[in-house]
Amino acid sequence: MRGLCLILDQDLLRVSPEQAMRQALDAGVKFFQYRSKNGARKSIHETTLMLSRIARNAQALFLVNDHADIAAAVDADGVHLGQDDLPIEFARKLLGRDKLIGISTHNLEQARAAEAAGADYIGFGPIFKSSTKDAGQTQGIQNLTIIKNSVAIPVIAIGGINQANVQFVAQAGADGAAVISGVLTAPDITLAAEQLVSIWTNFRRNT
Repeated sequence: MRGLCLILDQDLLRVSPEQAMRQALDAGVKFFQYRSKNGARKSIHETTLMLSRIARNAQALFLVNDHADIAAAVDADGVHLGQDDLPIEFARKLLGRDKLIGISTHNLEQARAAEAAGADYIGFGPIFKSSTKDAGQTQGIQNLTIIKNSVAIPVIAIGGINQANVQFVAQAGADGAAVISGVLTAPDITLAAEQLVSIWTNFRRNT
């Protein structure tokens, strides 16, 4: 749950999810989520089953967005929930203690509630203005630092993160940075991911 997390958003992918994952793996990405807000559940199951196998063979972490039951069915490493998804305690019953459960949070109250409920990590944001999802008011680096200092579980920053600002997220102490359009809409997925991984690694090493 550390480093660069690539969210494979089906609505933004310009290549197949498999191609995007393999290209990002070539760039050194080891943490993935698959998100499909509009897809049929059967299609999500088929796609995540394939991605879960690829990630496992590459010794990468793979989570399913929103759907705890599908995450369990494909033996993913876990699920990432939103505030309106299945509560953490029920997702835990489906997945067991050995799987990861993360949840998106947008303020200190939600972050502390997630930790108390047994989340393994939280996503926090949007740090910067996001072009992929309306997740509410921009939180900024200062609030990211506050959240990081207020919970003991890992904090993954999300929202508008790209090559121009990922260093500020690293300097703020975030355990990871989730990116979407900064990689998926780039002309070269591998190159964009390599740049982000390099920047992140350099700045985290020096903080």
